[in-house]
Amino acid sequence: MTSSDRVCERFEELLDTRPEILREAAEDFGRLVSAPPLGVLRPGSAAGVRDALAYAGPRGIPVAARAGGHSMYGQGQAPGGIVLDLRGLNAVGPVTGDRVEVQAGALWRDVLAATLPYGLAPPVLTDYLGAGVGGVLSVGGLGGASHRHGLVADSVLELEVVTGAGEHLVCSPERHGTLFHAVLAGLGQVAVVVRATVRLSPAPALVRRYCLYYPGLDAYLADQRLLARDGRFAYLEGQARPAEGTADGWTYMVEAVAAHRATAPPDDRTLLGDLSFTSSETEDLGYAEFANRVAADEEVLRATGEWFHPHPWLNLLLPDDTAASVVTGVLTDPAFRDLRENGLVLLYPLLTRTLRAPLFRRPRGEVVHLLALLRTAAPGTADPMVAANRTAYEHARAKGAVAYPANALPMSAGDWREHYGSGWGTLAEAKSRHDPHGILGRGHGMGW
Repeated sequence: MTSSDRVCERFEELLDTRPEILREAAEDFGRLVSAPPLGVLRPGSAAGVRDALAYAGPRGIPVAARAGGHSMYGQGQAPGGIVLDLRGLNAVGPVTGDRVEVQAGALWRDVLAATLPYGLAPPVLTDYLGAGVGGVLSVGGLGGASHRHGLVADSVLELEVVTGAGEHLVCSPERHGTLFHAVLAGLGQVAVVVRATVRLSPAPALVRRYCLYYPGLDAYLADQRLLARDGRFAYLEGQARPAEGTADGWTYMVEAVAAHRATAPPDDRTLLGDLSFTSSETEDLGYAEFANRVAADEEVLRATGEWFHPHPWLNLLLPDDTAASVVTGVLTDPAFRDLRENGLVLLYPLLTRTLRAPLFRRPRGEVVHLLALLRTAAPGTADPMVAANRTAYEHARAKGAVAYPANALPMSAGDWREHYGSGWGTLAEAKSRHDPHGILGRGHGMGW
């Protein structure tokens, strides 16, 4: 037996191939695609990730990195390949000045818990903090502060990665800049993130949360557009909600948050006086309580079992000039009627100038809107919902929309080329250079 054979044998012995482990790795939060891997590897260091990719590359074995497991449609799976379970790479810290080092397997709730004692937090957080650091950075990451600060990925100063070619590198805008920009919002196509250095901002002690209600979409979008542009609120999101007493009507709610101190509360009249809402609710919360608000919902859904049901979610970014048409079309479509009973519709504005990661695709115009259709399906009933997602995507795409690629949405290689447009060549070149064997990111179906 050669030394190379012995290395391969030792590596293969590290793979966990127990049936229950393979079943777990074959699923994700979407519960729509089941793709068992060859085995699961739990690297304890960057060297372990490097060894896995160096082994898999020449053999053409697919590799997928996984921490929170919150992909929707098999994007984080490796059928017949190796799943890198990064949950052991979960160190957070040190916090140094206005930055923190975090390993890719840490959850964002762990990051926040480590930075808040210093009075600091990432400038942008997603609503759900149970997702893994590496996964969020690979799609970009949107949240209520994105109208001010862009993507979660836009706060990254430096990355430690292992490329699909097995190279262990540290990259930043100034050092291996092409690789750095291909990793952030690059959908895991060129490298596995091991560690990120994230810029931090001062975190408030208290926030005031306003829920502002609108009976019509036009007035809602007009005020959301205004609030995104002037940035008066630190956090800005919103929802479409079924109108009470109607069979198919909808109302709209702006969710806006202002940071403050107990000795200097916000001036409600100044913040709200020029808006056209018809009713409102206000509450004061500690910042940590607000940032972790989804955790209570998760506990309830886990207790009822709904957390483990299929999630045929669809996230679209809409141009401002066609947003009203697309939203109205989706909300009146019988194929999405179940949103009234078992779904959540997010609808909020972003400014394209703040979304800086080069590979993050956005529609035309200064203001765009995230439309997130978050549905839960009973087991065995999700296929028509996925088909409806595809129809809605095609309709919206014809009106200038692009997908925010955290979706239960079948995409062909041609769809991806259209999605990236002029950026496709940049991604393809990075893929060829840094993942020459094409082992990473196969779950997206880009057809490399």
